[in-house]
Amino acid sequence: MHLVASRGPSGRALAISLPYAWLLVFFLAPFAIVLKISFSEADVAIPPYTAIFGFVDDLESLYVEIKLNLSNYVLLVEDSLYYRAYLNSLRIAAISTALTLAVGLPLAYAMARAPQRWRGTLLMMVILPFWTSFLIRVYAWIGILKNEGLLNGFLQWLGIINEPLAIMNFDIAVYIGIVYSYLPFMVLPLYASLEKLDLSLLEAAADLGCRPIKAFWVITVPLAMPGIIAGCFLVFIPVVGEVVIPDLLGGSETLMIGKTLWSEFFNNHDWPVASAVAIILLLSLVVPIVLFQRHQAARQEAAR
Repeated sequence: MHLVASRGPSGRALAISLPYAWLLVFFLAPFAIVLKISFSEADVAIPPYTAIFGFVDDLESLYVEIKLNLSNYVLLVEDSLYYRAYLNSLRIAAISTALTLAVGLPLAYAMARAPQRWRGTLLMMVILPFWTSFLIRVYAWIGILKNEGLLNGFLQWLGIINEPLAIMNFDIAVYIGIVYSYLPFMVLPLYASLEKLDLSLLEAAADLGCRPIKAFWVITVPLAMPGIIAGCFLVFIPVVGEVVIPDLLGGSETLMIGKTLWSEFFNNHDWPVASAVAIILLLSLVVPIVLFQRHQAARQEAAR
């Protein structure tokens, strides 16, 4: 026991260093590589970009020459395709996150208020779609939403519609696919927050004459705010760069930055421009999140 205690500080240092090493290897190093490519020029070679570092020998001295090409970032500002893709991605991600929250909050609340013996089963049903390939689940929605699909066939059989609804290749199909695919990412943090809710607060509010709906907004929602914020981040961030859902369900008319990035890499083989798009996308997501976290930390410090 004394030996374990004496090695405590080194063990703690090792435990702390592991996540930093993980970030260094799997985040900072790839980020540095992409950042370097974004300052290069496209080239017909392997790899398809020029080097920004080079050794120059002028017969008197040997030095390193750095050539930074800023034209890729200038292109993102001058070409309307890119900032329209950014803005459209933010719009679709914001609407999709709001819809996912509108569906996920009542679902998580019902799960948290369900009897204890049923909560594990309900939680497993939320996680169950992850056992199937993401691509297969998106393809399944094509069979449901297309003009001759299950949804239109069922509505026509009921006599609700006479002609098929045009859902595929429109934003509504993208919203349906995103809400379905990312709903567990919203439900799980909401459920974790709502499960800890002290029901005596709702009973006290009811005794004081507060209606259930008002008590939900005044008590439940503020106490569930950490789960709401976490769920919105978990949905909004990956949806901004989503590629598969807008490509399969939205069609060619749905403009999102993820599709533009994929096209630059694999269709145009313009790795420098694609890297610049990726860098701007990453910074536009990371910087607001960091500022928000610092603001929340400052508020918590002030509240103490």
